[in-house]
Amino acid sequence: REMADSEKNLLNLAVSKIPNKEKRRELYAKQKKLKAKLKIQKRKRNKIEAEKLGEESRKKKVVKTQDNTKEHDETVVDPDDEEIRGEEDMDEFCEIYKGEVVPRVIITSSYHPTKIMYDFILELLRVIPGSVYYKRKNHELKKMVKECSRKGFTDLLIINEDSKNLNAITHIHLPNGPTAYYKLTSVKLSKDIPNCGKPINVKPEVILNNFSTRLGQRVARMLGALFGTRPDFKGRRVATFHNQRDFIFFRHHRYIFDTPDKPRLQQLGPQFTLKLRWLMEGTFDTKRGEYEWVHKRREMDTSRKRFFL
Repeated sequence: REMADSEKNLLNLAVSKIPNKEKRRELYAKQKKLKAKLKIQKRKRNKIEAEKLGEESRKKKVVKTQDNTKEHDETVVDPDDEEIRGEEDMDEFCEIYKGEVVPRVIITSSYHPTKIMYDFILELLRVIPGSVYYKRKNHELKKMVKECSRKGFTDLLIINEDSKNLNAITHIHLPNGPTAYYKLTSVKLSKDIPNCGKPINVKPEVILNNFSTRLGQRVARMLGALFGTRPDFKGRRVATFHNQRDFIFFRHHRYIFDTPDKPRLQQLGPQFTLKLRWLMEGTFDTKRGEYEWVHKRREMDTSRKRFFL
């Protein structure tokens, strides 16, 4: 039915601007009641129309989101592309993915680390197989890179904090790079996760999800190279890097088969989110290093539907 003028006026009324408190409360209650009434009427009309249309009406409309309406990126790659496979067979991580080299990861901190830093590093050591901690002291980063390369380490992770807040990770692949710098947010340790389990010392399976561009594939391979390609499936442990809107969410789970069809997941911790700020060729050198990609906010963040990974 057609809406009466009085009902239209009530819906369009700016109740919050009425100075009298009692009058405002009364009109707000009427407005709320009218909205509920109109909602029920609309639902009835839709039901009648659906019965008339039959099967066609049951087709659900696709909800528009930032993910399914994102801008087309020319660098999106096909996983089966022979050219891409050829490049991956010759990149800096190929020896690890071919199983010729076992990853050896060294983790260190920024200067003057606090307890939260040590707690986070301890959990990373449990997640990444074969990783070790090296106390930073006053060592310069470039000298650390040379020493780690000499001793046969494949990756160096530097965790940064500011005012007791963990805020960045620098990932250097050794001996020849590349180097990635991530903003670190939403860190949650195992003790802060409800019903969190304790991981056992086995190599986890690694899931690298939704990295679809050339840049995304390169970042994903760099993260995957921390773990190697020979997981221990008996341990039922999974480390997941999930990219969504250029935010990389890390989760750590154990899966348990209560029934043959559906597994149950138990979080092991930690949780954190990464945001790539820049990717550099070679090892760390902010003065003379050549950047492969830099996130420039003013130039790149011109649309909410534009993503790079």
